[in-house]
Amino acid sequence: MESHSMERIETQNQIPQIMEPSKGTSFFRTCFNGINALSGIGIISVPYALSQGGWLCLMLLFLVAIICCYTGILLQKCMSVSPSIKTYPDIGEFAFGNKGRILISIFLYLELYFVAIEFLILEGDNLQKLFPDAKNHFGCVKIVGREVFVLLVAIIILPTTWLKSLGLLAYVSIGGVLASIVLVFSIFWVGAIDGIGFEEKGVIWRWDGLISAISMYTFCYCGHALFPTICNSMKDRSQFPKVLFVCFILSTITYGSMATMGYLMYGQKLMSQITLNLPTRKISSKIAIYTTLVNPITKYALVVSPIATAIEDKLPLRKSKFIVSYFIRTFLVISIVIVALTVPFFGYVMTFTGALLGVTVSILLPCLCYLKIKKPSYLDVVFIGMILVFGSSVAISGTYTSLKNIISHSGGYRILWLWVLTIFNINLY
Repeated sequence: MESHSMERIETQNQIPQIMEPSKGTSFFRTCFNGINALSGIGIISVPYALSQGGWLCLMLLFLVAIICCYTGILLQKCMSVSPSIKTYPDIGEFAFGNKGRILISIFLYLELYFVAIEFLILEGDNLQKLFPDAKNHFGCVKIVGREVFVLLVAIIILPTTWLKSLGLLAYVSIGGVLASIVLVFSIFWVGAIDGIGFEEKGVIWRWDGLISAISMYTFCYCGHALFPTICNSMKDRSQFPKVLFVCFILSTITYGSMATMGYLMYGQKLMSQITLNLPTRKISSKIAIYTTLVNPITKYALVVSPIATAIEDKLPLRKSKFIVSYFIRTFLVISIVIVALTVPFFGYVMTFTGALLGVTVSILLPCLCYLKIKKPSYLDVVFIGMILVFGSSVAISGTYTSLKNIISHSGGYRILWLWVLTIFNINLY
């Protein structure tokens, strides 16, 4: 895969940085960019993840955070070998040649594709929570509930995916950090002021939900695709490990607070998104739900556009490329809508994404690239070996568990849509 394709991916999906090219980004602005890269829709599901594994599973959130922070540092060490390494795929190519670049690129595209699916599922679920009686008719076909909202949101966001310049949308997406803060405070308000309380005891440990919990925790820390770009933007790149420490500490405090509050509020009754548990009549609940709804819409084009750009770059057409671009982006959104309607299980899709793609991109590949590029000490090799065993176990068992749940809840034939559409898109680029 050509290097400029993935460079455009990371450029379009990074947090915009207003800086003088000769000076670079300051330490504090880089911290903000890093926190924004780590903040996402995982925050509304981290309470559910805790309910799957029990209270002691909270320690695994800290473990996943430590491992992902460490692998982020490994990426920075790989980049320090050569000034020509600018992006994550560059690291893969430096370590394993063109095959390494292609492998990493595919996993990054897949991760973006499934995040786009999660966005639509989230929008449909939460809008149905606000408007449970919604329905529409198209001839003799009646569409009810969440399907109406998935289609409606897709129609709204489709024109944004046609835009070639995503600068404005990128600036709007900076609100992701603020949205996470507002969401945490809204949930606290619901529990402390609006009468829900923090009285649920929950359970100490659940073996059967352990893998799902770890997979969802990993989804929360999937920011590694952006770390090389953020590192390259700094005035002093040697401070990047400190940036990672700050970002992971603050993000873990946010995730841990949300998980604890949600579990104390609803215990084992938690749904895949905590917003689905909230009483819609309360103002604080509506603020939390609307905050959850707005953020994915503003970021949707930033997620979909890099995939479409990569497909367009592979096409030999030139004169009609403008029209073909519209067709590709429209078809891409349609395929995402079909998968979101076919597999409408937010928690299971998040578990699948975290287990297969999150673990691979954020844990396994950084370790493998580091072992190939650098000459680590014996202790480093032992520690990295333990991480690889842990990550491989989660990836295999988490992927199997999530696929089994998706198939059992959607019917065996439906899963074929997921794989056909995904493979078709991957083959295109």
